[in-house]
Amino acid sequence: MCYIISGTLNHSLGTAIHEIGHNLAFGHHHGPANRVLSLVCNLPMIIPVAVSYKKYHHDHHRWLGHEDLDVDVPMHIECRLFRSVPLRVVWILLNPLFYALRPFFKSPRPVTAWEGINLIVQSAFDVIAWHCLGNYAFAYLLMGTVIGFGPHPMAGHVISEHYLFADNLVTHSYYGPLNIPLFNAGYHVEHHDFPYIPFTRLHKLKELAPEFYNHLPYHSSLCKVMWDFVFMPGLGPEARSITTTLKSQPETYNKVPHFELTSALTFPDASKKAE
Repeated sequence: MCYIISGTLNHSLGTAIHEIGHNLAFGHHHGPANRVLSLVCNLPMIIPVAVSYKKYHHDHHRWLGHEDLDVDVPMHIECRLFRSVPLRVVWILLNPLFYALRPFFKSPRPVTAWEGINLIVQSAFDVIAWHCLGNYAFAYLLMGTVIGFGPHPMAGHVISEHYLFADNLVTHSYYGPLNIPLFNAGYHVEHHDFPYIPFTRLHKLKELAPEFYNHLPYHSSLCKVMWDFVFMPGLGPEARSITTTLKSQPETYNKVPHFELTSALTFPDASKKAE
């Protein structure tokens, strides 16, 4: 029950926070309203993440693939430790922890007043939820977040987005039914090209500009993404396109034949990663 319902809903709330983090709920002229809504979406997740996520996620867009400034890129210790099949499973289990702590090791930034508000509001909700609903209900909500962002099909989009499944493409999209609860986060190439198009219009972008998107490889199953990430040679936390050059724009997407990603693909070596 926790895996199916709480895990799915809490991850969906996380992608809602992503959408709101781009000021797409109330628009760019209503920043405080967007932040307040993100705090509300954060409440059932138990862990205060909404404001910090927005802060570091914007760095991810600006410095996509940068070894130090893109906190979405795993740390060296993750790449060294979690190479074998069993340890890749452990990495997926611990990914929520790595995702939360990685910014403070890679590119720490000053704590803001809104992060303090996020902590206070979330702590108050947690105390009330624990006191009024009891231990089991509180654990249900908390584990929904831990599981939903770890060994859960919804979390497959985190892997599908920027890991090297084909050539050296820095970003892939996912087109499938889970885009509904994911607020179309699967349209990830489109999102990085135009991060301020709301989730309701991303599919329209693909339809209006097929010459830019229809030739790109894509994922059609997030379960298969996670399976391949664990079992296929060449994958794991180190399978990212990394650069040490400062950039302010996303990587250029190379033109390749249109095909679905399959286990028959040849994966690039570390030596072929973008410099």
